[in-house]
Amino acid sequence: MSSRDEPIAAQGKASSPFAYGGFVLLWTATLISNTGTWMHEVGAGWLMTTLDPEPAIVTLVQAATTLPVFCFALFAGALADRLDKRRLLITINLVLTLIISLLALLVWREAMTPTLLILITFAIGTGAAFMAPAWQAVVPQLVPRETLRSAIALNSMGINISRAIGPALAGVLIAGFGLASPFAVNVISHLAIVAALVAWRPDPKPLHSSHNSIVADMATGLRHVRYNSAMLATSVRAMGFFLFASAYWSLLPLIAHGADSGGSKLYGMLMALIGAGAVFGALLLPHLQKRISSDQTVRFGTAGTATAMLAMALSSSAATLMFAAFLGGLSWIAVLTSFNVSAQTALPDWVRARGLAVYLMVFFGAMALGSVTWGQLATLTSIPTVLLFAAAGLLIGIPLTRRFIIGQGETLDFTPASAWPLAPTFGNEDPEDRAARVTVEYRIAATDREVFLTKLRIFSKERLRDGATRWELHQNVENPEFWVENFYLSSWSEHLEQHDRVTRSDIDLQQELRALDNREDGPVVRHYLRAK
Repeated sequence: MSSRDEPIAAQGKASSPFAYGGFVLLWTATLISNTGTWMHEVGAGWLMTTLDPEPAIVTLVQAATTLPVFCFALFAGALADRLDKRRLLITINLVLTLIISLLALLVWREAMTPTLLILITFAIGTGAAFMAPAWQAVVPQLVPRETLRSAIALNSMGINISRAIGPALAGVLIAGFGLASPFAVNVISHLAIVAALVAWRPDPKPLHSSHNSIVADMATGLRHVRYNSAMLATSVRAMGFFLFASAYWSLLPLIAHGADSGGSKLYGMLMALIGAGAVFGALLLPHLQKRISSDQTVRFGTAGTATAMLAMALSSSAATLMFAAFLGGLSWIAVLTSFNVSAQTALPDWVRARGLAVYLMVFFGAMALGSVTWGQLATLTSIPTVLLFAAAGLLIGIPLTRRFIIGQGETLDFTPASAWPLAPTFGNEDPEDRAARVTVEYRIAATDREVFLTKLRIFSKERLRDGATRWELHQNVENPEFWVENFYLSSWSEHLEQHDRVTRSDIDLQQELRALDNREDGPVVRHYLRAK
């Protein structure tokens, strides 16, 4: 089945991605897989409360799930930009199936210990870390760009449908068949995603072949995010949100444990209500965003998350906690979908997996740091105190982060422009691994100097986003009308790839700079290689 089959139904609005067979196949498979994952999350969280109920220990389960993404996601993103994403995803899911099978066996044999649970959870989180950038980068292959927002929202809705189903099923299975049963079902769900990936036949795309090392490719991805204002804003806002929002996720098993009539059934119900709220939010979101921007959606969602945590802090009644869980899920999906759309639309294809990996590093790094921090603070103080503090942090962050606007990339066109002339050749010599320097000489009238400097400094970010490691500008002493722009690259092959990375959104500014040069032939470009 092709990744972008002809629509199998008339396109709608929020549901338009369902018109594409590849999207339907993988969406259904991930719904099944994520249901198993949420059953696993509930089982692992509750298992730890039975092995060691200390808050600092229980929250380590959440940290062990999220920390690997922070540690390995960028490396995984560089791999995903180089390798066949489908084969990579199949391999990782098969490895995860084996690890989860081992976990189910150990729990069934009652051989599990807190340390062993944390280590296995870390191993599963590591597999997820290597899978996440490739999985995120696959979404634009399934649907056209104009339906990307809807596809991301539907993916988020699917995750939260599974969040509503999974915990409830986990509660039933734990009560009826024991703690090993959610892990056993999770094994089956991973086999379902493997089967779907085997059946999926994406349109063939050339793989990214680089003469650079994997470390150099990782550095290029980091620089791109650093000089991509839309991605930088998304990352900053995500850090501010997830660091504090992680409090109720990591402490939820203990909140349910300490509630009036608390227990595993209430924990499962709270998780299910978070999922139900998220599904309701996903259905509401397309209508909401016709009236307010993505940036405003994040602010409202942040305030809703803070309100949910305040309710959890101030009451231990089951009814109040269930209301807070539903509100928390609704608010979570509003924020998460807006962040995901903002990140996806801020990135061109050539660096998509690495850019999304950086976003995932921020997401999971903040969740891991928050989980450990809130667990330690809850041990020293109390769970309500921690929830109050985290809610205050979310509310204070709303005005503090207002200059980092979400959704800046939604109006940009990242289609390759192919506007740069072909780079010179070197005959039979192979200079790909030698460091390169490119100079662009301009002659600018004194009256245009300020406009030129303003535009060129903006355009310098394009050079750095697309592979340059350093950028400089010099003015000629003998003739002040002459300016020389220098940018440096780690290799000649990186510069050759840079020719293909210029997008249509960059071209207008580049043409404006060329027009300011008062020579008939425009700026003069020269290329240099480091001497052997």
